Amino acid sequence: QVQLVESGGGLVQPGGSLRLSCVVSGLQFSWNPMSWYRQAPGKERALVASIVGAGDRTNYADDVKGRFTISRDSAKNTVYLQMDSLKPEDTAVYYCKADLANPYWGQGTQVTVSS
Repeated sequence: QVQLVESGGGLVQPGGSLRLSCVVSGLQFSWNPMSWYRQAPGKERALVASIVGAGDRTNYADDVKGRFTISRDSAKNTVYLQMDSLKPEDTAVYYCKADLANPYWGQGTQVTVSS
C-alpha cells in the first residue's frame, strides 16, 4: 500500500521559514519524480516544485524561485520543501505527489503565513 504523509506545516509570520517533509512508503522511492503542489482557498491546485533523480534536476514555479528549495533523502524515503522568505500569498494546503503513471498524493499540510 502506497502512502505519502506530509508534515511540517503551521502558522508563520511573513519573512519566516518552514520545512515540509513527505515520507513515502510502499513504492520504490529512490529515483521516482516527486512534486509539491499547493491549493489556496478558491484556487486550483498548482505545482510548486518538482525533483527528478537524485536531485540534480529540479523545477520551480516562478513565484517561489529563489525562496523555496526541494530536496530528497533516499535513505529516509523523504522529500522536503524548504520554504524561506514566506509571504501571505504562500498560504495554502501543500500536497506531496509521486509523479508515476498512476500518481499518488498525500493528505496535505496547511501552511498559513500571517502576522
